[in-house]
Amino acid sequence: MTDNLSPEQYQQKMQRRKAVQAERVAAANQEKGLIIVNTGNGKGKTTAALGMVMRSLGHGYRVAIVQFIKGAWEPAEKAVLERFGDQLVFRAMGEGFTWETQDRDRDIANAQTAWETALTFIQDPDYRLVLLDEVNIALKLGYLDVATVLAGLETKPADSHVILTGRGAPPELIDRADLATEMTLLKHPFKEQGVKAQAGIEF
Repeated sequence: MTDNLSPEQYQQKMQRRKAVQAERVAAANQEKGLIIVNTGNGKGKTTAALGMVMRSLGHGYRVAIVQFIKGAWEPAEKAVLERFGDQLVFRAMGEGFTWETQDRDRDIANAQTAWETALTFIQDPDYRLVLLDEVNIALKLGYLDVATVLAGLETKPADSHVILTGRGAPPELIDRADLATEMTLLKHPFKEQGVKAQAGIEF
């Protein structure tokens, strides 16, 4: 708490904090490609990943996005990202939610094909960032083998980043990740108010 500090005490406290932070920044001199997991029941997993996609594109890096479950619908972000031309590859390889497809064998086949496609981008040094959207759901449902995905991630170039999104990320993947974030659901307008998915928010 800083409310009860005098201006001089507050300034001294912030100076100490700045010095500590400067030491931490100076000590963090390593660069490496990261494995990033966005999971949890809250909204924002893909949205956060797309923020990193935009940053990478802004730096001129090549990016690949492979969507594992989504694909039967056209998200608005796809229309925006396609404007980057050859700098970005976008592959929507799912057929929608499992309760819509109602065909487990076909869902498994689609997930396997999507993984094979994703692996070509993961291993390609021309791509600085690869987003595997909703791959965690494919892992959770058993459409993909966790060990196979972990082995594939180990084949990425040392300076490239891979983001894996979706609910239910397996513990083995979280353990391997360099950065793992769990989105916690506090309120949701669909569940609590019956508000339908809206343009600009959900798609």
